[in-house]
Amino acid sequence: MDGLLITLISLAVTALFIVGVPIFLVISLWVVGVSLVIDFTLANVGVTLYEGLSFYGLLALPLFILTGDLINAAGIAKRLSDFAYACLGWLRGGLGMASLGACGMFAAISGSNSATTATIGGIMHPEMTKGNYETKFAAATVAAGGTVGIIIPPSIIFIVYGFMMNLPIGDLFMAGLIPGILMVIAMQLVCYWICKKNGWGNIQSFQIKRAAKAGMRAWLGFLAIGIVLWGIYSGAFSPTEAAGMTTGFCLLAGVLVTREIKISALPAILMRSGQITGMLAPLIAISVVMQQVLSLLGAKEFLTELIYMLGGYYPILFACLLIVLLAGTVLESLPNTIILAPILAPIAASIGVDPIHFAVLFLIGDAIGFITPPYGLNLYVASSMTGIPYLQLVRSTLPYLYALMVTWVLVAFFPSLSLWMLSFT
Repeated sequence: MDGLLITLISLAVTALFIVGVPIFLVISLWVVGVSLVIDFTLANVGVTLYEGLSFYGLLALPLFILTGDLINAAGIAKRLSDFAYACLGWLRGGLGMASLGACGMFAAISGSNSATTATIGGIMHPEMTKGNYETKFAAATVAAGGTVGIIIPPSIIFIVYGFMMNLPIGDLFMAGLIPGILMVIAMQLVCYWICKKNGWGNIQSFQIKRAAKAGMRAWLGFLAIGIVLWGIYSGAFSPTEAAGMTTGFCLLAGVLVTREIKISALPAILMRSGQITGMLAPLIAISVVMQQVLSLLGAKEFLTELIYMLGGYYPILFACLLIVLLAGTVLESLPNTIILAPILAPIAASIGVDPIHFAVLFLIGDAIGFITPPYGLNLYVASSMTGIPYLQLVRSTLPYLYALMVTWVLVAFFPSLSLWMLSFT
């Protein structure tokens, strides 16, 4: 009887998700309904909601979100984009490739995928449209570029993963660096091939003086990246402290150096960052509760037995990654990580996969989910930003999706791509 009720509850909340009910409410209704069925006290739900957020490392979440907004408001993101274009504008599709490169640099400061898509997209999409690029392709490019926001350190999701699995966040950041760069390069190659095939994009001659001048104007962005990476990897401060230092730096840079941030504008910037944090924090908390309820239902044991039936290292590993990808098509990365990581990571560890390497593979799968329908958060962000219908964006994003899948498989087969950087710690 309990099984039938749980199935009905699951079907009901799935229907709510399909019709557009926010994912936080969908998960909450499922948790409450199933908790009542299995006699799991709701008082414990309240305690778990609180404890799910009572982790010092999660303070980095609002700080990195605020950093992203400050980078944009201070004009630093625009300067990084200009530098990328000055370096790549001589190639066919150079502006598109520069957009992807700018996404990588922005990701190295903000740690958020949707912020990367929204910020760089807001800057580069109008420029690409004016620069003889197809509008749909331009929007798909910035949507795909945003995927590296959670892979190139610092990363909000790496912080959550490290918190859930008790892994060193600094090691996770370092392990994500090379795979993140490979993702950018793979997408740039796709962009170059498509633009050359279709004749899209204007070409400008390469001038060392122009590139050097753009690089000098972007020095604040490079310094912000340096503060984050040097501080964390040298051990000077923790990821949370790095977030605080970068936030303070970007605020001072915007107010005193570029002077593009007015004191009167700070409340609006803080409000926007607070709204994003207000959406993500409850999602983290309720996802922790859902993971606990799934554990009581025996989901971990059931899935473990099912995967072990495949036998062999690579079949089990790729089964785990397939589950991550499928979940990522319908779930946002935070609940996906919190719910699935405690189930799949022990399975991967049992067959000899390094925990840090699996974390990188897991989050690359999460990142690919940002441009994989039917959810594809970055596609929704790009669609709302440009006014291009969602389904049209999906078709234009497919080449980038295939490139990211190839990169994902490459990292899976060659663990040194993620673990090599750890040899320097």
